[in-house]
Amino acid sequence: MSNISGKVVVITGASSGIGEATARHLAQNGAIVVLGARRTDRLEALASEIRSEGGRVEYQPLDVTKREQMEEFIGFAQSTFGRVDVILNNAGVMPLSPLEALKLDEWDRMIDVNIRGVLHGIAAGLPIMKKQGFGQFINIASIGAYTVSPTAAVYCATKFAVRAISEGLRQEVGGDIRVTLVSPGVTESELAETISDEKGREEMKEFRRVSIPASAISRAILYAIEQPADVDVSEIIVRPTASLF
Repeated sequence: MSNISGKVVVITGASSGIGEATARHLAQNGAIVVLGARRTDRLEALASEIRSEGGRVEYQPLDVTKREQMEEFIGFAQSTFGRVDVILNNAGVMPLSPLEALKLDEWDRMIDVNIRGVLHGIAAGLPIMKKQGFGQFINIASIGAYTVSPTAAVYCATKFAVRAISEGLRQEVGGDIRVTLVSPGVTESELAETISDEKGREEMKEFRRVSIPASAISRAILYAIEQPADVDVSEIIVRPTASLF
C-alpha cells in the first residue's frame, strides 16, 4: 500500500463523475474520504458501498457556493479525523451556450460553482493546513483552461481562473503545502446534462464520442497524492488519445 493509506481526503462534488470515481479509488487504496455534494441520497449510497468494501468514509451535504457550508464541511473533516491532508476541489458545472444566447443565470452559476467554489475550499482549508504544517489542494480544471471553443467561452473563463488561482496558491504556499491542478479532457460525467442550449448540447455530443472514463482522472489524482511530501505535481492534463483539443 502506498503512502496514501490513512490520509484524510476531502472531496467536493462527490456524488457523481470524477468525484465519485475518485472517492472509490482512493478509499480502495487506504485513504479516508470525506464526501460533500448537494445530492445526499447519492452520497449515502456511495458511502454505504465504500464501507461494504472495508473503506473509511464520511459525508455531509454541501453546496460549494455557500461559504459557511464549506467551512462546516472542512471543519467536520478536521474534527472527525484530527487533520485534513487533501482537499479536492472538484465540484463544477458546464452549461455551454453561445454568448449571444445571453444565458446570464447560467454564466453566474458557472462563476459561483467553478470559481467561488474553489476559492471557498481554499479559504476553509488553508488556515487548517498552515496550522498543521502540511496539506495538499487538488483543483479540477479542464482542457478548457488552456484553449477556448465556441459555446464554451464562459466555462473556459472559469477554468482559466482555476488554473491562475492554483498557480498563485502554489507560489504563495510552496514548501509544506502542495498544489496540484488536474485538467481532464472529455470525460464521462453528468456535466453535459446541465447544458440547456441546443447548440451547446450538440457540440458536446461530438466531443463525447471519444470520452474516457472518470476512473482515468481518479488514477491521476491518486498519483499526485501519493508522491513524497517534497514532490509537488503541479499540473496534469489527462485526455483521450484521440482528442484534438
